[in-house]
Amino acid sequence: MPLNQKHILLIDDDDEFAELLTEYLASENIKVTSCLDGASGLARAFDDTFDLILLDVMMPVLNGFEVLKALGGNHKTPILMLTARGDDNDRILGLELGADDYLAKPFKHRELLARINAIFRRIAIVKSQNPVVANEATEQLVINQVRINQATREIYCQNTLLILTGTEYLVLAYMLEHHSKIISKAEISEQVLQRKLSPFDRTVDVHIGNVRRKLLAIDPIDKFKTVRGAGYVFLQGEQ
Repeated sequence: MPLNQKHILLIDDDDEFAELLTEYLASENIKVTSCLDGASGLARAFDDTFDLILLDVMMPVLNGFEVLKALGGNHKTPILMLTARGDDNDRILGLELGADDYLAKPFKHRELLARINAIFRRIAIVKSQNPVVANEATEQLVINQVRINQATREIYCQNTLLILTGTEYLVLAYMLEHHSKIISKAEISEQVLQRKLSPFDRTVDVHIGNVRRKLLAIDPIDKFKTVRGAGYVFLQGEQ
């Protein structure tokens, strides 16, 4: 591929849409590989060479939710769901199953490109976080029995490795770094998701809920506090 070109996997059964999107994104130095059904898309989704997966909900063979379930929520490639459904519950379900973000059809190509670039900025933040360090111990932060290793980009709870998506990792890392403070949903959206919070957008709530649930599966003491109308706090715990 050309230098710095991004590679996206599009899983969508609309052949015309795939062709138009491929042509549009090519002008933005983004290559698109298309799969027209969920089963073939799932097979390609396990290929870690993709920078992003665009996943439609309504598809033959396997729908988008079934693809997410098959991936098991432990994928490293970010997933942006594309859905024509207006039901907010479907969007929340996609996020709960491991999608990083969603965009409802119909949308303008520039709107999709903005979401794609926001995810690419998110990836760049992760890659810039000290991939190699001389002393790994100095790159660790421990708050309330949760330990983040910034050298390996791994987070542990009571020495058990948390299986997180890329966005969940960034959300928890941000909350750890700003522990004991109320962090608003708008701040999390702008600093972690790299986009402004939209009205009625529950993306941040679902990502926090996913992280919270994974922590509770290891330690039954809740480490998050929800401050109604204000945001979330990652609790420091007993000192």
